[in-house]
Amino acid sequence: MSTTSTTDDTADGRSTFVSDPSIRVHGDTLADGRELIYFDDADTALGTERKADTRALDPRPATASMRQDPLTGEWVSIAAARQNRVFLPPAELDPLAPASATNPSEIPDIYDVAVFENRSPSFGPLLEDDNAPRGGDDLTRIELGRTRTSVGRCEVVCFSPASTGSFGSLNRSRARTVIEAWAQRTDALSHKPGIAQVFPFENRGVEIGVTLHHPHGQIYSYPYVTPRTTRLLESIESYGPTLFADILECEQNDERVILRGEHWTAYVPFAARWPIEVHMLPHRHVPDFAGTTLEERDELAGLYLRLLRGIDALYDTPTPYIAAWHQAPVNVGRDDIRLMLQITSPRRAADKLKYLAGSEAAMGAWIGDVPPEQSAQRLRDAVAKADQENPV
Repeated sequence: MSTTSTTDDTADGRSTFVSDPSIRVHGDTLADGRELIYFDDADTALGTERKADTRALDPRPATASMRQDPLTGEWVSIAAARQNRVFLPPAELDPLAPASATNPSEIPDIYDVAVFENRSPSFGPLLEDDNAPRGGDDLTRIELGRTRTSVGRCEVVCFSPASTGSFGSLNRSRARTVIEAWAQRTDALSHKPGIAQVFPFENRGVEIGVTLHHPHGQIYSYPYVTPRTTRLLESIESYGPTLFADILECEQNDERVILRGEHWTAYVPFAARWPIEVHMLPHRHVPDFAGTTLEERDELAGLYLRLLRGIDALYDTPTPYIAAWHQAPVNVGRDDIRLMLQITSPRRAADKLKYLAGSEAAMGAWIGDVPPEQSAQRLRDAVAKADQENPV
């Protein structure tokens, strides 16, 4: 267990990050100049030395360009380099496995957890540019044919050197290391120029659209506040600054709670859109991972594993999902927006998926297929089953 820690916000509103000294962090550089960071488990068997990347790589692609949709004001990054991504390669050519003589992968040596800049990013590698976004007023003004450079950063977070699995298949020590990586990278990325919001997430399952089976997630660092968060800021302005605290109190007193610890509560939300949808909130106001204490990260490692293993215990085969860690933007809403996990899955039965068709996809008018209370009961039963059959 980590030692006691506290966090406070700095004068600029950003969280003061407290790192876990038992998790070693050391950086490196890939052959084309991209940043690579190793995070070693507290109980790691690895040494501190890592092999260098000796590949001969092509130059990094040019930073993409964003175009404004004048109908909504939203920005779309046109990142053509993403067409070159590897698509579901065999295990012996896994680009996220430790490199070998026959597999010159993205990570030169053995690791516990590794984070590196995406080779085909949607945002970046430039962080600054003459045509970069120039603040909120610039981005919200509606004109035809508007473009901006897609500055920012996209990173890949490798949860394990294994070629198959997901976050839920990790042991507790490794899960804790990944959470530490999220916190450290949130802190580091929030201090880079041009970054407006940092978003860690995991896509799991070919049904979601993953292109690699390797257990991994990503971190997107956007040059703007995302549309979902902009809507949230509007809701807070309408309701008041206690929105998250009041949601948590309301949900904790309802039958939709799945798991509750000392620092976190997971629940099916009152107005769930997806057949499987779970939210998790910290019990105190924390704008992002960088603001969490060591104790909060310690407890989260166990609760999050139990939750994901419970979701997998719903059916005989693994459940596809998106695990999205919503964080407050870097410069706005930090006193009001709380760190929140939202897990969503289109799986509505063992052999059926919910597809977004006319009402949801075209109009944004959702129709729920499963009553949230029924979903919560099934998830509680599944978590209890997983606790027995696959304990953390």
